[in-house]
Formats: sequence, structure tokens, C-alpha cells
Amino acid sequence: MAEPRVFVIRRGFVVPLVLLVLLTLVLLGVLVVQSQPLAKIIILALLLVPLGGLSVESARRRLLVDEDSVTALRLLRSRRIAFADVTSLEAVRVRSRVFLTLVAGDDEFLIISNSYAGFDDLLTLLLARVPAEAVTPEARTLAGSKIGRSSDIFTAWFALAAMIYILMAQFR
Repeated sequence: MAEPRVFVIRRGFVVPLVLLVLLTLVLLGVLVVQSQPLAKIIILALLLVPLGGLSVESARRRLLVDEDSVTALRLLRSRRIAFADVTSLEAVRVRSRVFLTLVAGDDEFLIISNSYAGFDDLLTLLLARVPAEAVTPEARTLAGSKIGRSSDIFTAWFALAAMIYILMAQFR
């Protein structure tokens, strides 16, 4: 593997999330122009803080997998774990959510969810790179199963549709 493989959060989730933030900003501007109650404006502004943070974090998050390591790039921080140092690759499934935990030593770990595009490929790649004795049976079993996740994408699109409805109702 000459160049590192890059895995990003699924665009089916990021796109509606970013659009939701933009429409929420538009709604905030409309509320100000229409001289709506201050409580409405403050609540919407407070909603924008975590929503904006989540959208920026989701859009910027990356996993780089190369021959020797996996690196998680997040907003303002990164974490690298060398495959040679991995003592455990664990997997947990909670309904449609899957979490992988790469553990290296006592205090080095990286948690990876199936929110990444190409998660099946990512899991296969990790299983090929991590020392075989570090892989738990749950992780091996997970590699053989179909891992799908669409509920967060549905929720993001639903929230976007609701925001469009609220924005249109504001002009009536």
C-alpha cells in the first residue's frame, strides 16, 4: 500500500447536516429581521452552537490508514496508533451502531464508529494490519457480517426537511 487510505464520515450525513446549519442561520436572520421574540432568537442561536460544531467536526474528521499505523484526524487534534503497538482490536455492536476500539498499551486507544464511508473496507484493512493475536473474536465475526447504517442519514435529512418547513412557515 503506497499511499495511505483515507476514510471520511459518510457524505450522506455531512451534506444535510451542513445544509441544516446554513438554513438555521437563515432562519436566525429572518427572526431578527422580523423582530421575533428575543427568547426565540436566543434558543435558535444556542442550538446553532452544537449543531455547527457537529457539522464542522463531521466534515473535517478523517482516518488515514497506511502500512504502519492508523491516524485519526479531528478538528484541532490527531491521534496515531502504530499497528505493531496494538494489543487489542475489539468490536461492539449496539443495534445498527458498530464501534471498533484499537488499544495500544494501557492508555493509548482509538474508537472508530461505522459512521465512516467504506467501513467494511476499513475493518478489512485493520484486520489485515493488526497483529492476529490482538483481534478479538467479536471483531472477526463482525468482519463477516453486513454492516449497514442509515438511521443517522435519515435523521439528518428529516431535520433538514423540518427546518425547511419551519422556514417556509416563518414567511406565512
